[in-house]
Amino acid sequence: MPAVSYRLESEVAVLSIAHPPVNALSLPVRTALMEGLTRASADAAVAAIVLTGTGGTFSSGADIHEIGSGAALTSPTLRELQSEMEATPKPLVAAIDGIAFGGGLEIALTCHWRIGSRSARVGLPEVKLGLLPGAGGTQRFTRLAGPAAALEAITSGAALGAERALELGVLDAVADDALAAAIDFARQAARERLSLRVARGLDERLREGTPELFSEFRRRIAAKARGQLAPARIIDSIEAACTLPAEEAFRLERQYFLECRDSPQRRALTHVFFAEREARRIPGIPADTEPLPIRQAAVIGAGTMGGGIAMSFANAGIPVALLEVSPEALERGLQVIRRNYAASVNRGSLDATRADAALARIHGVSDYAALAGADIVIEAVFEDLNVKREVFARLDKVAAPHAILATNTSTLDIDLIGAATSRPGQVVGTHFFSPANVMKLLENVRGRESSAQTIATVMALGRTLGKIPVLAGNCDGFIGNRMLMFYGSEAEFLLEEGATPEQIDRVMEGFGFAMGPLAVRDLAGNDVGFLIRKGRRLPADERWSPILERIVAAGRLGQKSGKGFYRYEGRTRIVDPEVNALIEGVSRELGIRRRSIPDEEILERLLHPLINEGARILDEGIAIRASDIDVVYVYGYGFPAYKGGPMFWAEQSGLARVVETMRRLAPTHGARWRPAPLLERLSAGNLGFGAARSDANPGKCG
Repeated sequence: MPAVSYRLESEVAVLSIAHPPVNALSLPVRTALMEGLTRASADAAVAAIVLTGTGGTFSSGADIHEIGSGAALTSPTLRELQSEMEATPKPLVAAIDGIAFGGGLEIALTCHWRIGSRSARVGLPEVKLGLLPGAGGTQRFTRLAGPAAALEAITSGAALGAERALELGVLDAVADDALAAAIDFARQAARERLSLRVARGLDERLREGTPELFSEFRRRIAAKARGQLAPARIIDSIEAACTLPAEEAFRLERQYFLECRDSPQRRALTHVFFAEREARRIPGIPADTEPLPIRQAAVIGAGTMGGGIAMSFANAGIPVALLEVSPEALERGLQVIRRNYAASVNRGSLDATRADAALARIHGVSDYAALAGADIVIEAVFEDLNVKREVFARLDKVAAPHAILATNTSTLDIDLIGAATSRPGQVVGTHFFSPANVMKLLENVRGRESSAQTIATVMALGRTLGKIPVLAGNCDGFIGNRMLMFYGSEAEFLLEEGATPEQIDRVMEGFGFAMGPLAVRDLAGNDVGFLIRKGRRLPADERWSPILERIVAAGRLGQKSGKGFYRYEGRTRIVDPEVNALIEGVSRELGIRRRSIPDEEILERLLHPLINEGARILDEGIAIRASDIDVVYVYGYGFPAYKGGPMFWAEQSGLARVVETMRRLAPTHGARWRPAPLLERLSAGNLGFGAARSDANPGKCG
């Protein structure tokens, strides 16, 4: 089939992109579109042209593989195609059904008018790949919608619904049948000889781009976009649209696009993009495995985590029973859920009708028998193995025979939990991250007996809930928390040797984390971290730093007590000399002579042990792929996406550097801190983690 079909509807030529699955603007599509435009422009019987897409999609944008390879610059390029579109003397109308993203929207913006279906969604998401729209997107969008809307939409990469796009002027009309409406309008435009509306030439709204608008926007997104190239260049490009002649502004946009395309950040974000998709592919699960349909769900525990999990189901349209045996605790949990929805409505992130509908799907119950109708039950009670086993034994008696029994544990043994039931094949870990209704990662954990259908179901469920699912094997801490132990403990060793909390957090936030490790401890609660630590056994040649214990003993529990590694006024953290004195006291007791520690050493000593443990996890089959570890850390632990995740970053920095750090740490930190055998093999062979790719099923460590 041709990449673009051509047909006549009376005097209107209809060009339909037909390049499954998402009508990406790869070279065959660009070539066929150029041929179709040339043909229509030269045909005297054609009075107007309509551009559309087939399969419920206008176009998802550029072919990402082409961007990385440079094939996107093969003629005809998108910009050459746009020049041909702007040169046509005949009315050119875009009929947008489904999505028009990235280059797809840039093509639509080049048309004289745009008509969308009521379900259409448009956007310029290039920033998520470390890019900016390189085919006039920042220029034409700004001229149609104004600079304020362009700044918001393009730096976030957010999709706009049809009504919002119409309100902004990105769409000219919305119709039940976008194609029919576009053909009718194209005929009218030709018949009435309407002036062709070329977005490139519009300048009415550019006066809205005041210096104050841009300086305030830069200030507002400074923390969110810290260290990122693409958002900064998007703002520069939109400002150029408002302050420079059109030709110069378009030229600058292209220059900024090429700068972003050739940057390490673009390569890292492209890695994350493909890693997300690869994580869905589970070796050993037969292709014909049908996930269990989840029509009703249940959650045990109405605390912060259980309530957030219940909201995740409700937001996805799935009714959920929320169980708490104490009526008082249940009501407290439901009140928190009500407040969360009210806050979302007040912020404008959720309309009241949708909030009410979601809230109506959550049913509070106090009797285990009320869970009998659920297709999946997720336990979210206190992180204690005996408590969880008691819950599962009780649940096994009342849950439907087909139901999946899942635990939200973040560290505990899935097999020991499953052994408390008569159906270990239907037991699985579903580790949500707090707040569960917001965080994107779902770390699913396979037990030794977990069936193929059980795994397929929770992986599919993750996507239904709007999460990014990754499958881990069963061991203490699974992927994320097992690695995190080394990150947190090394921060305390650095404190003993001479670093300060503010230096450590400054270095890691400068690297790209939203919060440094000690600020995170304060946010989560130092008492919680200490309790988890007490439940873990260390090898004889390793130790914990006493700093965390001393912090907790001093009543410095974190933000909730107004003091932790910092003192707090609201959420503002303030350096506290008392903490530094406490840390220095620990150093004296241990006989450690404090020294000035370079920032680079802090970065390496925090991240390299994390990567070393990631290599062990990969070698053991706990993670299927190194890229799965990257997805876990980007979406669950705040590792900067524009660095690609810890394993990708390590490859780019050099695995030999990680090996050297671990060899240096092992004599004082213990045997587990020695370089992982996999790291040593890869480093010796100058290989990357791709050489260690495993198609083995994730299993139980040890």
